[in-house]
Amino acid sequence: MKQMRERCWPFRAVCIGMICVLGGFAFAGGERQKVPVDRAATTAIAVFIPGVMSGSPIYDMLAAGVRQAAAEKSGVEVTVIEGGFNQAEWEPRITTLAASGQYDLIVSSNPSLPAIASAVSAKFPQQQFLLLDGELAGNPRIYTMRYNQREQAYMAGHIAALVAQDTPRIGLVAGQEYPAMNGVILPGYLAGAREVNPDMTVDFRVVGNWFDAGKGAELAAAMIRDGAGVILCIAGGANEGVVQAAAEAGAKVVWFDINGYGIRPGTVVGSSILHQDKAAYEKTKAFLEGRLPFGQADIAGVAAGYVDFVEDDPDYRASVSPGAREKQAALTARLRSGALDLGE
Repeated sequence: MKQMRERCWPFRAVCIGMICVLGGFAFAGGERQKVPVDRAATTAIAVFIPGVMSGSPIYDMLAAGVRQAAAEKSGVEVTVIEGGFNQAEWEPRITTLAASGQYDLIVSSNPSLPAIASAVSAKFPQQQFLLLDGELAGNPRIYTMRYNQREQAYMAGHIAALVAQDTPRIGLVAGQEYPAMNGVILPGYLAGAREVNPDMTVDFRVVGNWFDAGKGAELAAAMIRDGAGVILCIAGGANEGVVQAAAEAGAKVVWFDINGYGIRPGTVVGSSILHQDKAAYEKTKAFLEGRLPFGQADIAGVAAGYVDFVEDDPDYRASVSPGAREKQAALTARLRSGALDLGE
């Protein structure tokens, strides 16, 4: 399968000319960052950020992994473009990137991106995509790798229940409801908690967006009043409100995707993470070496080294009892070795 853009792509010159007239990719609120390379670059990669880089470590990791792979091969140019928070604008912006014919590969990470890329691919079938944190098989121009969020949520629920001890209720504040949240993360979180306490229940509440910290604080405070002493937050910018409410009430928080202990030491007592920089680096390198299996949809979890639980942070050791840490370590060891298979 070709990894380089077609030099004779029909309409390419016309598309570039039209787009330059319309503003030369001047996306509102967008960011364009390039790895300095020779002007004779033969491979161009666009990293589309479905949001903004500032305050989004998971997207920092995405861009860093792509840049690392690009830096190891001469003649590769990387452009980072922020798509903003308005999801309705993502498809038009990605369509503009594909229409330009300038990029051999568009890289992104979000569960919504495979459907968007599929629609764009139908219009511009020579555009190739590398998409993390999403799943779509069968399109010969799209490769996806979904993280095993069932394992990730299971670890989060397990530590939440260990910290909650005999309290039979924990919480989960989500930015929005979506298939992976309702069908994978929420049940995985509950299952992990019930390995510790079979009577455990989850108070699940939704902010309705990914930025309203005030609403996040309101939901968390209500959960705490209703008996949830430990809360998992997966709500973007609204997480700030959840942490603040928990700190004020003496409750605890479990973090998702990155190491969150330093956000509020003593309040954040668990952190399941994604190694998105590793995934972005390895898959981009595979593309540059002509071995990325387009059309394939992979799923990677703890045993593969892409999902894990942070247990070596001093704030974790200071906040969680030795007995709870020992039980959590036993769980993660089973997942890392493959002895515990939770499915996908």
